[in-house]
Amino acid sequence: MSTPTCYQALQAMCAKYCQALFCAAMAASILGAAASPVMAQSPGPGPSRQLAPGILTVIPPKPEEEEMVSGPTLLAEIPAEISELDYTPNFTPKSATLLEQAKAATLRRTIWNLEFAFKPMRMIIIDVPQTSGKAQKKLIWYMVYRVKNNGGHLSAKEAVETVTDSIEHKRFEIEKTNEVEVFGRKGTSLRFFPQFVLASREYEKSYLDRVIPAAMAPIKAREFPGDKQVALYDSLAISEVNIPLSDAMNDRSVWGVVTWEDVDPRIDYFSVYVQGLTNAYKYEDPVGAFTKGSAPGTGRKFTTKTLQLNFWRPGDAVAQNEDEIRYGVRLDSNEAEQQRIFALYGVSGRLDHLWLYQ
Repeated sequence: MSTPTCYQALQAMCAKYCQALFCAAMAASILGAAASPVMAQSPGPGPSRQLAPGILTVIPPKPEEEEMVSGPTLLAEIPAEISELDYTPNFTPKSATLLEQAKAATLRRTIWNLEFAFKPMRMIIIDVPQTSGKAQKKLIWYMVYRVKNNGGHLSAKEAVETVTDSIEHKRFEIEKTNEVEVFGRKGTSLRFFPQFVLASREYEKSYLDRVIPAAMAPIKAREFPGDKQVALYDSLAISEVNIPLSDAMNDRSVWGVVTWEDVDPRIDYFSVYVQGLTNAYKYEDPVGAFTKGSAPGTGRKFTTKTLQLNFWRPGDAVAQNEDEIRYGVRLDSNEAEQQRIFALYGVSGRLDHLWLYQ
């Protein structure tokens, strides 16, 4: 195979490869946000609302430089799909061949993050319409939250240095930027495609958030009484709202609410997992998962950066009370009991929140 043909093949395969990566990552981000009907909302975010100190818990983003890079890793599609790649060139080192570069490719990307803040977990009784046409009173667990785009996202800038007259050294410098590319468009606004899961720590039960149109007006009236300027979005509607860049003079945050129904009243220890606050992800290609003729990305396993919020409630299953829900990991004076509690949350010490990949 001639060198020009190799590079043409490389360009074609890399295009398919990167497209598969992008599609799989976005699918993981929007999973769970496309299963409910859209609820009519205001066309855009309202002005910021000032709350009393201590009402809002703010979780700052935690970007990591290593999240910008995948690799060096094998691009399994290239050696499997293109034959006759193993050859020794006459005038360049073998490490410069397509096959050798595909064995240790480094993929770089810009990482953006949203700031997440939330009000205390609460409960409300709602008349929820049923398929029979009648309404049923249900106890709904909910959490009002705010997402904010502070900018300062991590980007890799290529820098080329000339070592000699004919040899160049390429390196990448990390810089902060307010401009990102979302769905092929560059700008300073972001979108939040949320997935919320409430998971019991004692029982093997997890609850995806539910869009409950009947709950929106009562929750809005309770949380923002008399305030018609603030738009409150459910988990589906918020994905359609641009989140503009905020600065010291302009807070352009967007408010949302997540709701759950039919939560087991016996739960004492639980966590809320939040995805969609960043585009950071990891992936791996199991050996042998991709074979010739397979679609790009076949067998690839992704994990998404996720925020874990820990809660506990000392109440019982008979009379559920929102005032009993506490944010954080419970502390106990008994060392053995304390270690048992830590183990329930999967932590080794008191961590009210943590970032993990799952």
